[in-house]
Amino acid sequence: MNRTASCARKTKETDIRLTLNLDGTGKTQIHTGVGFFDHMLDGFARHGLFDLEVQVNGDLHVDCHHTIEDTGIVLGQAIKEAVGDKAGIKRFGHFILPMDETLALCALDLSGRPYLGLDAGFTADRIGDMDTQMIREFFYAVSYSAMMDIHLKIMDGTNDHHKAEVLFKSFGKALDMATMEEPRIKEAWTTKGSL
Repeated sequence: MNRTASCARKTKETDIRLTLNLDGTGKTQIHTGVGFFDHMLDGFARHGLFDLEVQVNGDLHVDCHHTIEDTGIVLGQAIKEAVGDKAGIKRFGHFILPMDETLALCALDLSGRPYLGLDAGFTADRIGDMDTQMIREFFYAVSYSAMMDIHLKIMDGTNDHHKAEVLFKSFGKALDMATMEEPRIKEAWTTKGSL
């Protein structure tokens, strides 16, 4: 089964091309024009063992908002396309990830019903060249575009760089778990018959 998706989105604000392989080894080629965001996407892919290629030309002369939000939309589309009808996968994923003084929880459900719960408590306005408020916008865009339920929570921590990094890495680990094959079932794991 080929669980790879290539998606594109072009507007007056952004031009995005993205390829995601759920069964990869963590190889990445990421160029969004926002260095810290590239670092976060790299952590997501490497720790989820996804191959991820992202090329974005965005209106960074305005700010980083459209680039990051629209990348979330396209990544969500790629996740949705790559998992297909969700037959034979675990569907739920969760991970608690430590990084130095910081601890994060990610739990998600490929339910077909979008929702984002995010509790991060950032104290800085920016990390590198990325506005911290864009972390919520990114995960919100992913959740609605992929039609998935995502809960992210910083359980402990003081450093905003670490907080952001554990959110992206724990999301990668949880998504890897949710998309893993469940050999005991062949259909989508739901009482409804389909997701």
